[in-house]
Amino acid sequence: MDSPAPLQLSAQKLDVVNFAFAVVKPDSTVYLPENVDPARLHAVVAKRADNPALQIVLSIGGWGAGNFSEAAASAPARARFIDSSVALMHQFKLDGLDVDWEYPTLGDADISHSPDDRHNFTLLLEELRARLDREGAGKRHYLLTIAAAEGRAAQGLELPRIAQSLDWINLMTYDFYGSLTKTTGHHSGLARSSLATPEGRTTVDAVKYFLDAGVPAAKINVGVPFYGRTFGDVGTANNGRFQKFTAEGGFITWREIVHTRLNAPEWQRYWDEEAQVPWLWNAKERRMISYDDPQSLLLKANYVKQQGLGGIMYWEQGGDDNEQLLDVLHEALR
Repeated sequence: MDSPAPLQLSAQKLDVVNFAFAVVKPDSTVYLPENVDPARLHAVVAKRADNPALQIVLSIGGWGAGNFSEAAASAPARARFIDSSVALMHQFKLDGLDVDWEYPTLGDADISHSPDDRHNFTLLLEELRARLDREGAGKRHYLLTIAAAEGRAAQGLELPRIAQSLDWINLMTYDFYGSLTKTTGHHSGLARSSLATPEGRTTVDAVKYFLDAGVPAAKINVGVPFYGRTFGDVGTANNGRFQKFTAEGGFITWREIVHTRLNAPEWQRYWDEEAQVPWLWNAKERRMISYDDPQSLLLKANYVKQQGLGGIMYWEQGGDDNEQLLDVLHEALR
């Protein structure tokens, strides 16, 4: 979760909450930045009163968060990273750590990077796993997870070796289409549409990538978005699907979609039977929105069960509307 809105969290419907984000300083230590209110993290931890089995994990990093390359590059730097992150974990009485380095060996987010990141990240995770095991020896197990994506974004991961150190991998199976793609498309499509461009990505393809790399199915969580991606000045063929566009409007929460788009006369909902996701099209303004809804999330939950995967992760709590999407996932996966 990463939202300044008042905390609305039904702990009984969740197994794990990732609190985002801590970040890495230039000296390789991990800390909560000024824009993260510690009181909010304490409020999340207090939700254990509603669900004693709820596990709360501190996520470190996020898109555009740097200093990982330096923190992983040497044994002393890794020790500073590990010492400080474990200290935060204990300070807030958390159940583990999640490393969200986007992405080792890549500088797409304008962060430092090196070809050595690939092996250094493995060492960081192995040393962090060993430290967590020592911290919990004879008492409990502390979680260690990462966020990851397939294809080029995974070139900096030593798979399947790192999976041995991890409880699971949260796949960011969203943002497949957006400002960096040539056309509109389903930003979180389950399967491939016959209209998709060759470089188009899907959830099924991402899962297959990690399975083929040797990651156990039970350690793979599919990610789903509680938000949509918007496109403007879109070509009119196929009701805006897989068309060139010149204005990328950014993001829109599911809540905003429900209250301002779904029932608006100028917007029409369509369903892609191949990709198994919806989209919205405004023909007059030539605007398209790609998103997930209860229908598509139920299909994704069924896919996760059929494939024997670990579960579903969503980003993020503040985007839901009266827990409509969370309720679908909770009912389908319990």
